[in-house]
Amino acid sequence: MRIATITNWAYGATVLLTVMSGVTMLLASGAEDRERAAVEQRARFDELTSTLRDDSLRMTEQARSYAVGGNPAHLAAWNGEAGRLKNVEERLSHLKDTGALPSELSALRLGLHWSDALLDEQQAAISAMAAGEPETARKILFSNEYERELDRIDTQISRFQFLIDQRTESAVAEATKATRMLRSMSEVMVGITALLFLCVLYFILKQRILRPVVRLSDVVSRLAAEDFEVPLPELAQVDEIGDMAQAIGIFRENGLERQRLERERDTDRSMRDLLSRMTQRLQGCGSTEDLVGVVARFAPEIAPVFAGRLYIFDERRNSMTEACNWLSPHDSREEFPPNACWALRRGQTHRPEGELIDIPCAHLDGPKYHRPICVPLTAQGETMGLLYFELRDGADEDSANPAGKYVEMLAENISLALANLRLRDTLRDMAMADPLTGLGNRRQLDAMLKTQTIEADRNGLPLSCLMIDVDHFKRFNDEHGHDAGDAVLRAVGSVLANATREEGMAFRYGGEEFVLLMPGFDTETARKRAEKIRQKIFELKIDHHQKSLRSVTISIGLASTPDHGRPDALLRTADAALLRAKAEGRDRVLVANIRDTTSAAA
Repeated sequence: MRIATITNWAYGATVLLTVMSGVTMLLASGAEDRERAAVEQRARFDELTSTLRDDSLRMTEQARSYAVGGNPAHLAAWNGEAGRLKNVEERLSHLKDTGALPSELSALRLGLHWSDALLDEQQAAISAMAAGEPETARKILFSNEYERELDRIDTQISRFQFLIDQRTESAVAEATKATRMLRSMSEVMVGITALLFLCVLYFILKQRILRPVVRLSDVVSRLAAEDFEVPLPELAQVDEIGDMAQAIGIFRENGLERQRLERERDTDRSMRDLLSRMTQRLQGCGSTEDLVGVVARFAPEIAPVFAGRLYIFDERRNSMTEACNWLSPHDSREEFPPNACWALRRGQTHRPEGELIDIPCAHLDGPKYHRPICVPLTAQGETMGLLYFELRDGADEDSANPAGKYVEMLAENISLALANLRLRDTLRDMAMADPLTGLGNRRQLDAMLKTQTIEADRNGLPLSCLMIDVDHFKRFNDEHGHDAGDAVLRAVGSVLANATREEGMAFRYGGEEFVLLMPGFDTETARKRAEKIRQKIFELKIDHHQKSLRSVTISIGLASTPDHGRPDALLRTADAALLRAKAEGRDRVLVANIRDTTSAAA
């Protein structure tokens, strides 16, 4: 019940009890007044009846004294008393006005009639005295009958007084009883009022108001200091204090939510700053290796509750190959085909566990997974890799959702960086590669030769160079057309591209001439490899328009450092050896000699 309702009820009850107590006191006072009135009425009745008895006795004494002594003074006194006497009704009217009841007056009326009869006898005695018959007068006044009449008068008056006394005592008893009862009721009401007041003080002011307000004041003080972790007191009461506690609770919840949002905002700001720094580093990467190092450094900081792997698509092997990992993931394999991942199939983020049930990817191992997340790395509709995450052992699953929203942002930045690197490599390949054979062009050859020369000098290792020319290439064009010649060049380029372990060591020098660099190959080893290449090209089966072309032969000039001079003259020395091979009949491998070295130096 609300405090206002309780207070109103208590106020109404107090007012009602006070009014009732006042009315009871007034009723008790009225009963006392009735008691006093009854006593006063009895006193007046006693006075009136005493007057009647005294009048009868006094007149009897005056008449007897006159009859005995004949003193005229007694006669005069008797006449005076007789003159004052009124008739019965007049004397009864005073008593009736005083409050005598008819039954009481009837007893007194009989006594007054006896008093009037005595008065007549006294008059007869006085008349006998006047007639000179004193004996007769004394006989009348002192007779037994006269005495009996006096006794009758006294009896009737006593009866009247008895009736009056009974009524008065009954009225006094009733008034006394009513007074006591009303006083008791008044005292009880006063006690109830006092008890109600004490209950209001204790239960309302102290229990329902003071104590909760004191507890809430401490909470309000701590909330004012932005200590929103303060526990709220448990107040189950439904009243104004409860409303206040509920409002304070809502304020506290809002404060906690605001602090949570501020923490999330700060975390989001720091994460976005971290992503921004990572993006800047990714933009400065010159190779995939640089990009992998940046991802391995920043990914654990951006999503610390997730372990993960970065996969890059290997076109030659048609597989997703791990480029790096962080925080020791163990659910996903290091290499798998692209169709083993649903994220790569669907082209969007795949979460097989969590709020929505989904199909787990085939590259996941183990009966139980740790909230895996697969995010494809795509740009302009082309898949370049995969970013894989799994919840770390012992990590709080509730923290996975806040961290998970940065996963796709991380993947987007890595995708853009990979796309930029791939675009840069494509543009460089377009500038450095021969469009027909896919081998490096003259510009790429110059750069690679310079790099390999520096490496050979630094490490003290040999460097060999093969200058290769397709024999009688013009005949292919003349006999079968330029398309056939292009097919021959592509076939020769394919053999040369796979002639060494190192990639990018085969180049198209111009027309039908090719160059093959062999870092770490001495002269003899390079010669043997050159013979294998010549033989392999001779064994090529080239079809053009459903017709097999004739076998292709090549001439090779070989030069090595340090056997054939300085590295900067290596290409010219190999070219001189090639000219000798062509002059000596083609389809052969010739190693440079002193004359070739001299020609290159010149």
